[in-house]
Amino acid sequence: MSGKDGAIGNFAYNAIASWPPGETPKTTEDEVAACKIARAMLSGPPHITKDAAVIDDTLGPDGSLLYLRHRTDPNNNWTLMPGNENKVGAAPMCADPHGMGWAMSIMMDKPYPENTEPGIIYMLCGATQHSNTNALDKTSPGIPIGPHWMIVWPYDQKNSEKNFTATRIGIPNTVRDAGAWQMFDNTPYAYTHICGNPWVGREYDPDKTKPVWTMQYQPS
Repeated sequence: MSGKDGAIGNFAYNAIASWPPGETPKTTEDEVAACKIARAMLSGPPHITKDAAVIDDTLGPDGSLLYLRHRTDPNNNWTLMPGNENKVGAAPMCADPHGMGWAMSIMMDKPYPENTEPGIIYMLCGATQHSNTNALDKTSPGIPIGPHWMIVWPYDQKNSEKNFTATRIGIPNTVRDAGAWQMFDNTPYAYTHICGNPWVGREYDPDKTKPVWTMQYQPS
């Protein structure tokens, strides 16, 4: 068995093992759904993904969403997508309502994003992207991108000075492996791309930690 096959097999086993207690996938379709749900749950912080809705990456014939799992907490308004590891630009993701509106606008090739407020998207599994400058590019070679999270901005067609650009924010607009940059800069889909997982590192506690010269917090 190849390394790739082994990874998929192990992943499938973990997905089936995480099926609700007392139940097991009954069909191949159930097993595929279980794998997709498990992959989607890795895309964001566990305390968010455990109760979030999971939708498939493809839409129904009428353009409707296909749910793999409905949200189990009515107060959780996040939505997950499993992505497709064989398709550039289809990464596992975890998005709040405005982030999902932004992402769906790209999926539907709309010239402007539909979100009217800033949104958050997590892609903690990493991603591939066709372009750093054009959100609607579907043909350029894939760019590998590490785990990250995103602040997606609304776009004001009438007042361009209100839109967020790399110059306005004071950050770069080139792909990097650490820090942050403005992807799709100076386009309607410009968003702030922040590398890494925001939950890494030690939390500061004045009674249990002490600062060191690297400005990382260590146990005291």
